[in-house]
Amino acid sequence: MKKQPVEWTSSVTSASLKPTRYRWVVATLFFVIYTIAAADRANLGVALPFLRKEFSMNNAEAGALVSLFLIAYAVAQLPSAWLVSKFGVKRAFSISMVLTSIATGLTGMVGSLFSLKICRIALGFAEGPLPIGIAATINSWFPAREKGTAAGIFLSAVKFGPVLTPILGATIIAAWGWKEVFLLFAIPGILLSVAWVLMVADRPSESGAVNRAELELISESSQSRGANQQALAAKPMPWLDKFIRTRREKTLDTTREIFTSWDIYGCALGYCCQLGISSVLLAWIPTYLLTVKKFSIMGMGFVAAAPWVGAVVGNILGGLLSDRLLGGRRKPGMMLSALATVGMMFALIHSPADPLLYGMLIFLTGMLLSVGYSAYMAYPMTLVSKAKFPMANAVVNTGGQLGGAATPFITGILLDNYGWSSVFGFMSAISALTFIVLLTIREPLDVGVRHADAGVAGEPDIDHA
Repeated sequence: MKKQPVEWTSSVTSASLKPTRYRWVVATLFFVIYTIAAADRANLGVALPFLRKEFSMNNAEAGALVSLFLIAYAVAQLPSAWLVSKFGVKRAFSISMVLTSIATGLTGMVGSLFSLKICRIALGFAEGPLPIGIAATINSWFPAREKGTAAGIFLSAVKFGPVLTPILGATIIAAWGWKEVFLLFAIPGILLSVAWVLMVADRPSESGAVNRAELELISESSQSRGANQQALAAKPMPWLDKFIRTRREKTLDTTREIFTSWDIYGCALGYCCQLGISSVLLAWIPTYLLTVKKFSIMGMGFVAAAPWVGAVVGNILGGLLSDRLLGGRRKPGMMLSALATVGMMFALIHSPADPLLYGMLIFLTGMLLSVGYSAYMAYPMTLVSKAKFPMANAVVNTGGQLGGAATPFITGILLDNYGWSSVFGFMSAISALTFIVLLTIREPLDVGVRHADAGVAGEPDIDHA
């Protein structure tokens, strides 16, 4: 039964009431859930060298197999935004998690390349509502000044799944075989979907675990505008604000405005390139370590986890940097990631063969690549209205997933014709393209504005003009 919104009849004022912190329980749960979901998609990269022995595939065909999931995942984004808006996060999210587990388990039962492809497509469609649901949860459950941090926690889960996957996957393969990887990975998602239904309401006002003080903190005492409609007020940084094109304009509150906004498309294109690089590392690094660096299976498992450990660190640091040091500015982290990744891809062309040194280098690569990741999710939150945020998020995520789908296939073609140096050169080039695209979009921020309704003492408040 749906809980009724909490009614506040106590004479105790919110000023004397200590806020609960249940939103961080919600954050912990969506981190764990998406870690499992990310592991469900990443396990193919660990199993791929063994799948290629059982089902004969060249590099292009192997890359296409990886891309099938991401194509389906990208196609599912806009319909998923509609499902979440129509039926609510709780219903769409929990069903999606169950279907994800089923598709993962079925992958371990395939007997042909065709059935393997069908399972990967099914997994992509099944996972589609998960990022939209989490993004909508962040938008509803966190105040504007914490959205970047919450987004960083979520996107850390995208990278923490691949931290666990190579180590667990290599252990399972060594003990039993590649099929058992998918069968065992299917179990946790079922249990976690039940936990979500029991613990997380679509809105904090419907949760019995949230008190009035936390509700007011989340809304930041704003009655006239939703938190994501508010531009975070920040101290001026004149040189930086000029470089990143900081200015606040009309909030996008219609579907038409979203689909005609270059800011949204520019964000989506940048995410397309950056997620494309991440997808190549996820799908092909285990193969690279086994075939080029000649690592053992267990050595591959530990080293292949290194970029994702770095990515977890980078995502959290990026969210804190954006929220705490840059006053809600999202573009600097995105641009830093793009430039740093250009250099790291060239470094990987001449990478050392020693597992420890290579692990350190690829750890740094993952960290720098991920510093700006949380900003791609948080960026539309100050640009569009709360009601239309799922659609804007779906557009950005669709762009990202299309990039993630294309690059493993392109990598396979490059490997069949040119070799690994061309792959790293290609990733460096698209990261440079990201930086150029980001120069063309604005930073939707109010600068130097304070208001008497500040939700927390000492914090800059929102311009209500």
